[in-house]
Amino acid sequence: MLALQGGVREHERMLDGLGATVVRVRRPEELAGVDGLVIPGGESTVIARLAALAGLTGPIRVAIGAGMPMLGTCAGLILLADALEDAAAGQETFGGLDIVARRNAFGAQTESFETLLDVPDMGEEPVRAAFIRGPVVASLGPAASALARHDDGRIVAVEQGALLATAFHPELTGETRFHERFLGQVRAAAA
Repeated sequence: MLALQGGVREHERMLDGLGATVVRVRRPEELAGVDGLVIPGGESTVIARLAALAGLTGPIRVAIGAGMPMLGTCAGLILLADALEDAAAGQETFGGLDIVARRNAFGAQTESFETLLDVPDMGEEPVRAAFIRGPVVASLGPAASALARHDDGRIVAVEQGALLATAFHPELTGETRFHERFLGQVRAAAA
């Protein structure tokens, strides 16, 4: 769990409930000791700055290149994007997903909402998704696959190899399928 800022506890509770051992990552040596990484929602510019200050940006990029499974939610999707349509001045991402992300695509925090999404790869039951200043995938490259779209057609969940990202917060609605999929990737990579 990248534990620099954001919804760390909510993801920890979800992962604990699924039987995973959670380690908070704040330094490169902690990253070296984990098999997968969750990048939680929060403020993407703050997380990026704190990761740079902690010396984690380069090691996370190396881990992505080496195939470490990662799950990014909301700000995590932004940070896993190869490019940003509306980057804040000097904002960097870790990259890895062949997407261009647009931050705050659903408006201000006061415009947060929950909705049901069809995610065929996650089964027939709709996914309850909480959007809080959520991003969207503005452009999807050929290496990435769309997993879910909002009712208006915008892409809100993607996957590419061992990287999985959502524009919403499954950890806030009790939706376990994304975390289960991530843990399956972690187990497969460790085998």
